Amino acid sequence: MSVDGFLIINKPMGYTSHQVVVEIRKILHERRVGHTGTLDPMATGVLVIAVGSSTRLISFLNEEKKLYRAKLVLGLTTDTQDLTGRVLSAKPETAVDPGIIRAALSRFSGEQEQIPPMYSAIKVQGQPLYKLARAGK
Repeated sequence: MSVDGFLIINKPMGYTSHQVVVEIRKILHERRVGHTGTLDPMATGVLVIAVGSSTRLISFLNEEKKLYRAKLVLGLTTDTQDLTGRVLSAKPETAVDPGIIRAALSRFSGEQEQIPPMYSAIKVQGQPLYKLARAGK
């Protein structure tokens, strides 16, 4: 019996998108399982999983817009640009005017061109950047 359709997974922190796919393959005994977009291992959130013949629709879903929500730690700098890295500098917490934050965030509304950090799940020559960065490449 074939299983076809989509699963909406709330990916927990610490898992790669691929690890989630592997677990679903085991649970459903289905080889054709894929996700519609990689989340970094430290990211949490919605991971859309296609199963069976639905995997053919992944390319269409990837064309849709995405919305991201983030929690920030202001004043902390790490070598990985996330909380897993070595702290390079830390400033004491201070009260920040919410109006200043709103004004700064308004510049990020709409489409944004990004340069991904070295410690991200984006693949280069089949390897996630975070693995290459940890290997010093």
